[in-house]
Amino acid sequence: MSNFPEDFLWGGAIAANQAEGGYLEDGKGLSIADILPVGDERIQKIPLKLSDDTFYPNHEAIDFYHRYEADIDLFAELGLKCFRTSIAWSRIFPNGDEAQPNEAGLKYYDALFDKLIAKGIEPIVTISHFETPLYLVTTYGGWRNRALIEFYDRYTQVIFERYSDKVTYWMTFNEINHAHTLPLIAAAVDVLDIESEQKRLEVIYQASHNMFVASSKAVINGKKINSNNQIGCMLSLSPIYPATCDPKDVFESYQLRRRSLFYGDVQLKGKYPTYFQRIVTDNHLSLDIRPEDLDIIASGTCDYLGFSFYRSSLHESGMKILGNTGGLLGKKNPYLKENKWGWPIDPLALRYVCNELTDRYDKPLFIVENGVGLKENLDSNGQIIDIERMDYLKKHVEAMAEAIKDGCHILGYTWWGPIDIVSAGTGEMEKRYGFIYVDKNNDGTGSLKRIKKASFNYYKQVIASNGEALNFETYLKGEKNND
Repeated sequence: MSNFPEDFLWGGAIAANQAEGGYLEDGKGLSIADILPVGDERIQKIPLKLSDDTFYPNHEAIDFYHRYEADIDLFAELGLKCFRTSIAWSRIFPNGDEAQPNEAGLKYYDALFDKLIAKGIEPIVTISHFETPLYLVTTYGGWRNRALIEFYDRYTQVIFERYSDKVTYWMTFNEINHAHTLPLIAAAVDVLDIESEQKRLEVIYQASHNMFVASSKAVINGKKINSNNQIGCMLSLSPIYPATCDPKDVFESYQLRRRSLFYGDVQLKGKYPTYFQRIVTDNHLSLDIRPEDLDIIASGTCDYLGFSFYRSSLHESGMKILGNTGGLLGKKNPYLKENKWGWPIDPLALRYVCNELTDRYDKPLFIVENGVGLKENLDSNGQIIDIERMDYLKKHVEAMAEAIKDGCHILGYTWWGPIDIVSAGTGEMEKRYGFIYVDKNNDGTGSLKRIKKASFNYYKQVIASNGEALNFETYLKGEKNND
């Protein structure tokens, strides 16, 4: 008998800005993601405008905007029970501050969700996945400005009403805790020119507060529009271990972890944690936090916690850890193997995190991002036998099964991503996560042809058996016999 419940949501996950392309089609405006180039500096300091001599991989991405029907047919063949994607805010409100939405953008997601539903795939929707309209950044300063609460509220009410009979599972902001580590894309604020640490933290915490209020208003309004809506928050929660038993390493690791969990504390518990007051006091922060804001936050707690998990980090006193997209990954862990990008592979940490979050919040969990990026090329037979990906999947599903036996309530698991897409961290296509290969290179060349990898049929087998058929060595032997 499977450890996974019968209604467990096996799926896959992408983001609109990493897959759709069509960056200005049918009235869409520019988003913050549309000005991110290829390369290691992609999410660092960049001009807030397009340049004629720069390649922007998001502009075409994998052309999911035009190819979604055929891709969803592949997802149905894979056996996905659900599919997580985002709505590109600037397709609905091109600048972000318009009074009326863009009907062409709304129709696109009507068609996308209808196709998923027709194939028996539940849509899981991220409302804002690093896709803040660029105009809201250049004109209003991003989420540091309270005006964005109203604009986001207008946007969410439109999509809740439009898709009330199509979407049940929502998440308000993708990896909201990256407002600290990646403020330009997570909170749409540029703090790199701010030399004062006090001012930098003031901007980040004000932006975070405004996002908390917006998220809670979305929960309140979404429930009014459709009481069946399940509206979650979403955080990046790959864990941080102390490098040694030196108390400094241990406590700094704890503080770094709490900086991420702070975002869950507010959105799931409905109030600021007691430790926040010391952050304000010690850093002399002047924040616009109003009594009515706190009432909204208390009334609009999220139903579940969606989170991404890829790896663990090892922290030594004095180190800086930026998160799961770019920057320092922490100290090398001698007990763990790494992928080609230096990310440690640590399936036990997934069980650890599920238990940690269950103990802290006692709310349903949704593992909405987990996967491994690999460098891959077609072999002489035109195939990709991605054993490393199958091994990663097997070990993480086993860890998830153990977490369920531990008593963790896990709603589902959406692999990032079921099809190769543009990397968020570096803009690369050649950092491949998918069960489906997309013929495209880092410089934008390629046919965009889709080819199923060996892991496609393996994940199909895992889903069909509800997490029981995990021996990929036997699976590979069977595949060769079938050939």
